[in-house]
Amino acid sequence: MHRNPIAAIATPRGAGGVGIVRVSGPDLIGLAKTLLGAEPKPRFAHFLVLKDARQEQLDQVLLLYFKAPASFTGEDVVELHCHGGPRVTQLVLNRVIELGTPEGIMLAGPGEFSLRAFLNGKIDLVQAEAIADLINAQSDASLRGASLSLQGRFSEEINQLIDQITQLRILVESTLDFPEEEIEFIEAANAKQRLEKIMSDLDQIIKISSQGKILRDGIRLALVGPPNVGKSSLLNTLVGEERAIVTPIAGTTRDRIIENISIDGIPVHVIDTAGIRESNDVVEQIGVAQTWDEIAKADIVLLMHDATQAPEQNFLGIEKTVRERAHSGAHILDVINKRDLLESLQAAQSKTDGESKQIFISAKTGDGIRQLQEMILHFAGWEGNAGGGIYTARSRHLRAIVLAKEHIQKAMAYGFGGNRALELFAEELYCAQNHLGEITGKLLPDDLLGKIFSEFCIGK
Repeated sequence: MHRNPIAAIATPRGAGGVGIVRVSGPDLIGLAKTLLGAEPKPRFAHFLVLKDARQEQLDQVLLLYFKAPASFTGEDVVELHCHGGPRVTQLVLNRVIELGTPEGIMLAGPGEFSLRAFLNGKIDLVQAEAIADLINAQSDASLRGASLSLQGRFSEEINQLIDQITQLRILVESTLDFPEEEIEFIEAANAKQRLEKIMSDLDQIIKISSQGKILRDGIRLALVGPPNVGKSSLLNTLVGEERAIVTPIAGTTRDRIIENISIDGIPVHVIDTAGIRESNDVVEQIGVAQTWDEIAKADIVLLMHDATQAPEQNFLGIEKTVRERAHSGAHILDVINKRDLLESLQAAQSKTDGESKQIFISAKTGDGIRQLQEMILHFAGWEGNAGGGIYTARSRHLRAIVLAKEHIQKAMAYGFGGNRALELFAEELYCAQNHLGEITGKLLPDDLLGKIFSEFCIGK
């Protein structure tokens, strides 16, 4: 399939030491010769002075030529390394498109270089997504997880499962022509044990993928409560610097403040919200409305209280509404702040045993903060081993694996339940195989493929 060459700036916006303009397409040797004035040597840096249409110097650049298929995209690739000012790189890109007009060169769309690498078999879909995850990694652990996915660790496990299901499908479907012998044949081939092994492997991958999703997406944490309970103080303590204004005046925070932090290598998106109360102030009313929006989106809500106040003053009628507004999978932790002001520390013992969701802290002194961090990770589903062998995963990966498991469970019922139906057994195996194939891109609708790559940055 012939595709027009594409070009884009491959480095971030803004000033820097080096800017890169990347071109990918079939047979770019002509463009490379035009730019260089001679035939380039593959994988060798060539110095040239790039001139505009009036033959005035634009910049001094390095040209690198990668001959297909030995390139990232699997096509011919030409890269121009110029000085990193935004105007310089844009002028170099414009000149490349000018000179590439005979080849039909076009501006690249988001993720189009990675898409071509996928379509040309250089990487699978999981690896392509891992490139974006690597670029956007917010912690060392998520970076390591993305790197494992890029190396093919996740794909390898999925492909092994697909192979196991394929072998079982071949076995089952080959017996359908011999109904009088099918039961004996399947039992002799240990089909049930093999199916149980597939189920066990799926359970393990679901567990790891759930952890990998936390590594990639992080934890969305909303600090919620009435005014002056210490939400902004806790934000500052978690971030490690003064990011929110703290005063004795109620209603200081009127807008959301979002900070990205890391707890034990896990990305956490902390949202400090406006204190929930009735107010005639229009700006504060907008802030409170945003607070309710954040509660609905949060993975964990820290419902904060003042340890020196009576419960009815703490809640002000909001606790029930907070629990109603939070989504079904969210956890709400009762965080009682200002422990340092209590006369009796014995009265402020946190319930940290088992699944308790209450903790006493002091955002001012830091007392209880480490225990709070551990609770956040626990209720988010993180089980430790940050980045050690855990690859990043996405919601669509986890959804596909769970669906595959459901079909394997149905296959078990049809193959070894009270009412055997081997045709349905084979069909359920086929459905499970298809769902797993969607993960690596072997079986994926074109519209979903376009959506996935549209989330990438341009130039990648």
